[in-house]
Amino acid sequence: MNTVKRVFLIVAGSISLGMGILGIFLPVLPTTPLLLLAAACYVRSSDRLYQWLITNKRFGPYILNYREGKGIPLKAKIMGVTLIWISMLFTVIVVIPLVSIKILLLGIAAYFTRFILKQKTLEKHI
Repeated sequence: MNTVKRVFLIVAGSISLGMGILGIFLPVLPTTPLLLLAAACYVRSSDRLYQWLITNKRFGPYILNYREGKGIPLKAKIMGVTLIWISMLFTVIVVIPLVSIKILLLGIAAYFTRFILKQKTLEKHI
């Protein structure tokens, strides 16, 4: 793998992991999608970091539940979809003047909303 690409993926994964950790404490950040992004970056760039992440007692279960088809927690789904639409609507209404870009962003938001909602919801076992 190209060194620049590898470093980029490690940095992106580490930023995503950091934001996912913040998401544990801040209800505004969705933890599970950010941890899944970190895992996706690490699996393509660093086997050592990926193994550490999936075997971590705090973060590993989020990733393994998704990978094993058990699903995503309902709270993560709600937060993910909510944040997608808040950020996209803000961008479309306030930031972006071009109609074609607004339509593109709304399409992206709709695609990822559909993707998140199609995922199985993780059932909690008490």
